Parts: sequence; C-alpha cells; structure tokens
Amino acid sequence: MERRFARSDAPLGYIARLARQRWRSGSFPRRAGSSSASATPSVQASDEKPTENPTPSRSPKPLPPLSVMPTRILLRSLMMTYILSSPRLVGLSIPIMHRISYSKSWFLNPDRNPVLHGIVRRVFYDHFCAGENEAEVKKTMATMAKMGFEGVILGYARETLVEKSASPKDNVETSAADIAERVVKEWKEGTLQTLAMLGPEDFLAVKLTGAGPAAIEAMTKREAPPPVLEAAITEICDQASKQGTRLWIDAEQQVFQHAIDTWTIDLMRKYNRDGRVLVYNTLQAYLKSTPQNITRHLQLAQKEDWSLGIKLVRGAYITSEERALIHDTIEDTHACYNSIVRNLLSRTFPGVSQDVEFPHMQLFLASHNAESVRSGYEIWRERNEKGLPTIKLEIGQLQGMADEVSCGLVQMRREMMAVGGNGSEKVWYPRAFKCLCWGKTQECIQFLVRRVVENRGSLDRTRFWLDGLKRELWRRMKTSIGLD
Repeated sequence: MERRFARSDAPLGYIARLARQRWRSGSFPRRAGSSSASATPSVQASDEKPTENPTPSRSPKPLPPLSVMPTRILLRSLMMTYILSSPRLVGLSIPIMHRISYSKSWFLNPDRNPVLHGIVRRVFYDHFCAGENEAEVKKTMATMAKMGFEGVILGYARETLVEKSASPKDNVETSAADIAERVVKEWKEGTLQTLAMLGPEDFLAVKLTGAGPAAIEAMTKREAPPPVLEAAITEICDQASKQGTRLWIDAEQQVFQHAIDTWTIDLMRKYNRDGRVLVYNTLQAYLKSTPQNITRHLQLAQKEDWSLGIKLVRGAYITSEERALIHDTIEDTHACYNSIVRNLLSRTFPGVSQDVEFPHMQLFLASHNAESVRSGYEIWRERNEKGLPTIKLEIGQLQGMADEVSCGLVQMRREMMAVGGNGSEKVWYPRAFKCLCWGKTQECIQFLVRRVVENRGSLDRTRFWLDGLKRELWRRMKTSIGLD
C-alpha cells in the first residue's frame, strides 16, 4: 500500500511520492506471476545510512526514464530490441552464434575474419559488451557514469561451458601441469586487468571457469582449489580489498556450483570481517534448493561472525541444466525470488535463529523483472522511512537489457535528489548499477548467446521494452522540431 505523506513532508516527500507513482503507473511492465509483498517483523537494527538531501532547487519538467539514454545508444537499443522481439530472428541467431563461438576456422572466427568481426560487433557485441580493450571499456564506463548510474559491475568474458549430459572427462582434456598453470596465469592477469579499470564501490565479476582445466577439474570433483588457482584468487581478492572494489563470484552450471559455493564461503570468512562486505556469492532463484542454500549461508555467517554478501539472480543456464533441479514454472521462480528478497530485507529467514543477532549482510538484486525490482525497492524504502531494521540494497541490470528498468531507477534518483526542503530530510533513493562484460569478440559469444536465450523466454517483456524505446524516439523527434 502506498504511504500517504502529510503536508509537512513537502516538498521532498511530495516529489518523491510523485516519482514513485510514475514508476508504479506504467514505466515498467508487470509480469504475470510476480508477487508484491509487505515486509515482516524484524529483529535487528538497520545498518544502512541515509543520504542527506542537497541544496533546494526547482524541479524540472518530469521526463520519461529513457530520457537519460544518449540518442546513439537509444537507436542501437531500438534495433537490437526489435531483433530480440522477433521469435524468427532469435531462432536464426542462436545456432549461428553458437557455431562461431567455438570455431577454429579462419572464416568463422570473428577475431580473425575482419568482415565477420565487423558484423558481430555492430549487430550484437556493441549492444551487450563494453569493449575489447581498456580504452573501449573506459569509454563505456564513462557513458554509464554520465547517464547517472552509481557504478558498474565489470567482468572478463572468458569461460567454459559443459553439456548437461557430460562428465568431466568429456570436457576437460588431460593437461600437463605447465599448461594448466599457464591458463590460470592468463585468467589471473585478465581478471587483474579488469580490476584495474574499476574504482571504489564498483564490482568485479569473477567467473571461475575462466581459469581453465585446473579450476574445472577441481570444481567437478568438489575439491579444494589447486595451489596455483588458490594463489591467483588470493591475489585478486587482496588487490580488490586494497583499492576498495567489491567482487562477486558468478554462479555457473550445477556441475560446478557446489565447489563454487564452498570456495566463496571460504573467501567471505576471510575478507568479510568487521562489518565490511567485500565478497558476494551469486545465488539462482530458479533452483529449487536456493532457499535452503541461503539458510545455510546465513547460519554459517551467524555462527562464525562474518558478513554475508548475496547477489540474487533468477538463473541463466536453464538450457544446459538438469531440469529436475529447476522450478516447474516461471511463476514458481518469480515467487521464490520475491519471497527471498522480502525475507532478507526484513532481516528474517526460515531456519535462521531469531534468538541471536541476525548476520550482517548486503543484498544485490540482479534482475530484469520490473515487479521484483519495484517491490524490493519499496520494501527497503518503507522500512527505512519507518525506522525499521533492514539491510543495504543495490540493484543492477545487464548492459543492453532492461534499459527501461535501469533508466527508471536513475531517473527516480534524479527526481528525488533534485528537490529541497530544509536540507535535513533523508532521501532513500535506489542505487542502480549496470553490469558490463568485456573481452575479445569470440570470447564473448557464449555470453551473448545466453543473453539472446534469456530474451527468447521473455518476448512479452522484450516487446514492452521495444514500445518504450519507440515512444522515446518519437518524443525526441517531436522535441527537435518544437512539437513537444
């Protein structure tokens, strides 16, 4: 239920309410099966700090969320979203992209064939990826900062995928120790290069399969990381800690995930101390086991007194996972995601004792589902405004996807921060990020394939985004000739 503001809340409360009303009234699509929920009682004080409102100023005429997007990106998004909204074009794209992602031939390798490279870059790569080198990546990051995002998440694209019916022997060839070490070293150097592009409070996305055969073999066998990999991970985490950049360990296929969870919990034990959350684990709501897995994470953090970082996603490996592990319907996945968010923001969770202090934690919602983003933010905001305990919340979407959602968060923040009062009022605005991927064109192809597959399962949502992009382009055309 929307909170009613008294006259004493004006002008800040009034404008903030208007911003939220615009957000609720159609700026974002509502997904069937999504659930909004009110917060439940909590047992611990909030650790989130409010933001002081700046000097009063006149509020400009409200603009739609996509108004923050540069025209160049708007046009590219319009073209790409049109392709993704067509089942026929998506169906044609996936097998072609999958084939060139593993090709060793000159003709089908976009990093060797300049003609193919140009096509892939202009049609897919530039929309979803930040660049092939540091200069291109920093240019993309500067664009995101200018648009108004709090920061970015940056990941190096290199990874390994396995078929769901395969065994480790089918996918990891016997490698000499020196070859395995060389691959780990290359992965470490690429990850450190990625980290060097980031600043304080940004995120480094770490994909462990990118470390090659040594990592894959250990993960499939559920073993500890080999010494060369453990040393590489430690060096990466130490550098991230030194420069104040957070990092999350990406979720991957279930053949790897048990080991990834174990390794990441060990990292959180080491680095997430004294109220600091440096390392986040990624948990996938489309898995039936995820609520129990979160309970395990919370119980360990509570018992051992370290801070927990969770990035919550729906999941991106549905085509290569064992189907029985995944919720039976998309509605079940939506309900699972939203209930996890509601419980964590309320500092309560099934199976976690309320007789002792709830563990210190932070939550990152990585979601393209507008209803999940909206309801999560509203729960967090209302709890803060009422002085109820909650946790730090941040929200992000992938580059090239859910721009209406991302830009809406940025626009809401602008509107909430642009108005006055006496300067002492608190602004509980959403903290929005964009997730970027970088690497050579062929290295990024599997990443691009997953993005296309995700959109194929959400055609209604993609068509909504297409309509929004068309409206924004039409608005700009009218404005340019003085009709708006």
